[in-house]
Amino acid sequence: MLVCRTSFGATLFSVRTMVSDPIINQKHPLSEDDENIVTKKLCIEPRVKRKKCAILLAYSGLGYLGLQRNKGVKTVEEELLLALKSKNLITDEGFEQIQTMQFQRAARTDKGVSALRQIISLLLPEDVDKQVINTALPEQIRVLDIRRVTKGFNSKNSCDGRTYSYTCPTFAFAPAETTIDFSYRIDATVIDRINEVVKSFLGCHNYHNYTSKKKPGDPSAQRYMVSFYCDKPFEKDGVELISLYVRGQSFMLHQIRKMVGVIIAICRGVAKHDVIERAWQPDRLDLPIAPGLGLVLEEVHYDKYNGKFGNDGMHERLDFVELNDQVSEFRAKYILPTIIKVEKEESSMQLWLEQLPLHTFEVRTEHRHLRTDVNEINSPGLASLQAAAELIEKEEQHAIDTNGEVPPDNLSTLADAAQAMSSEKN
Repeated sequence: MLVCRTSFGATLFSVRTMVSDPIINQKHPLSEDDENIVTKKLCIEPRVKRKKCAILLAYSGLGYLGLQRNKGVKTVEEELLLALKSKNLITDEGFEQIQTMQFQRAARTDKGVSALRQIISLLLPEDVDKQVINTALPEQIRVLDIRRVTKGFNSKNSCDGRTYSYTCPTFAFAPAETTIDFSYRIDATVIDRINEVVKSFLGCHNYHNYTSKKKPGDPSAQRYMVSFYCDKPFEKDGVELISLYVRGQSFMLHQIRKMVGVIIAICRGVAKHDVIERAWQPDRLDLPIAPGLGLVLEEVHYDKYNGKFGNDGMHERLDFVELNDQVSEFRAKYILPTIIKVEKEESSMQLWLEQLPLHTFEVRTEHRHLRTDVNEINSPGLASLQAAAELIEKEEQHAIDTNGEVPPDNLSTLADAAQAMSSEKN
């Protein structure tokens, strides 16, 4: 160290070498906790770049309590999320809190309901491979495609409409006096009658009677049906089937199944055609709900999105027309065989048709089980089930109003129990 000191006009210089401070130079060894911190920092993976994607999903609803995730029950979304997590495509946080990865479904499907072109939007890594996801999924759930979409895309809110189909044995539409079995073959007269009835649903109407306890004055009960038609019958494994196709902007809980129930009732002569018009009115009518087995989400439509972004050079269209063959293969392998198998083993449609006359198709002024004019086919067991059905409808709507989530399809479960009791009686 150089020191300068002035004394009596003279400047004196002296040099002193600084001795190193042993305290400053002493190195402290890292504690065990410090080493753990360093190790953790070194093991942190680089941040994964994620982009908004649309997953095209096909699934058979057999054995699942609907699409939407519901803790403690088996759902299609839970299977998909587990597969994504197992392949490190979503984080633990994303698995537990799906809103953190902007997860959204285009349409909810109930217990036993299938889908051929369901759309799920979420954030995924840029290099995601659909085959990797499929290796972790059951065979009855397939990712058919994954496409990059815009940042603001939302599979539900960006959708213009949805198309559903309902497939069942043709004997469901046979006149009431016809013998119900798999030997029945539909004729052109019955098909024309079906197409005549379904036209009554076209346009905008109040569907409060076609869902659970929706008030007639609720604006959300207004729904617009774009198209509705009956396709040609076809035969598979000795059973003649027929499909109804309906496209609407959106649908409510149980809406399509109740629409199909009314159509079948009119074609069989159990209800008059005017019940459709009367159902638009404020009075609450007693309408049947068809089995969920044959209901399929066929397609989700994004016409506006495709027109704006489908040809911008960065994003693909979301009509998936080039995958029609894959969709047809999935239908033939997983959907149609399931409908036929369950119908043959459980006679779900046959038993439902036997209970169809229990419905009054009139204003609900009394419980259905109090009726005595249905050829004495009522029983104390069925009476209790029917009274419980009305209570379940009320509880389901309360659950929706409270937390916005659709509860498990208890009405379908109740119908299964009723069918079993009816079968034991016969």
